[in-house]
Amino acid sequence: MRILYSLLLVGVTMVWGWTFVAVRDAIALYGVLGFLSMRFALAAAALAPYAARKVSRQTLVAGAGIGLVLALGYLLQTTGLLFTTPTNSGLITGLFVVFAPLADRLFFGTRPSRPVLVAVLLSLLGMALLAGGGPDEANRGDLLTLLCAGALGLHIALLSRYARAHDASGLAFVQMLSMALAFGLLWALFEPVAFPPREVWIPLVATGLVASAGAFWAQTFVQQRISAARTAVILTTEPVFAALFGHWLAGDRLVPVQIFGATLILSALVVVEVIPAIVRK
Repeated sequence: MRILYSLLLVGVTMVWGWTFVAVRDAIALYGVLGFLSMRFALAAAALAPYAARKVSRQTLVAGAGIGLVLALGYLLQTTGLLFTTPTNSGLITGLFVVFAPLADRLFFGTRPSRPVLVAVLLSLLGMALLAGGGPDEANRGDLLTLLCAGALGLHIALLSRYARAHDASGLAFVQMLSMALAFGLLWALFEPVAFPPREVWIPLVATGLVASAGAFWAQTFVQQRISAARTAVILTTEPVFAALFGHWLAGDRLVPVQIFGATLILSALVVVEVIPAIVRK
């Protein structure tokens, strides 16, 4: 059953990998805060009919706090896309695999298992090869994305700690709602409030309904059942998919050393998921 949870999470990373290109193009036309506000408002609206009645006071408090951490990550990542490529953004974002176990250890004293540590090291080496083989020189977009990776790592640790005590859809809904409200307030303060142009609606609907409402429900559901460190290792497939979609849709190109790095990241999944499943049989 754990393999099925892992495959669901890999599907989430595939969707997120595509969004780097879609979001980069959308914010060039519409603006960061407007896009994020509309995206997460759509996500909250999609979850509300099913999830709102499942929100307790405890879920409201926990989901709002976790959602604000996630909002910080998305603000940093999306702003960074104004100054760096989709491939760079995807690769650097993948460093949450390092920050998640560190945050889990720092805040909650959780010790990752030896296979997970091996997988984290393989993932880190893979991302170093991915990033070192071809992306442009570091810029402020890359720095913002590195800070985003730290926020996403903390989000994974918090979700693994608190998700088990709450309904998955209710917790996902509160996260989306808190993000929509936070971005809506910032939008009113710092950007002109305007209706999205026609070209932005497809990425808005796709990221709002699929990459946000659906994906964060799936992540919350899976993290009720697996650890933060294991989640972080599985989510390291996100930069691989980001690089693939960057190659296919944005014209970014990977050199052989980057392809080897992607292979190492996938091997980390084998170490932490496939081999243990075979041994159990």
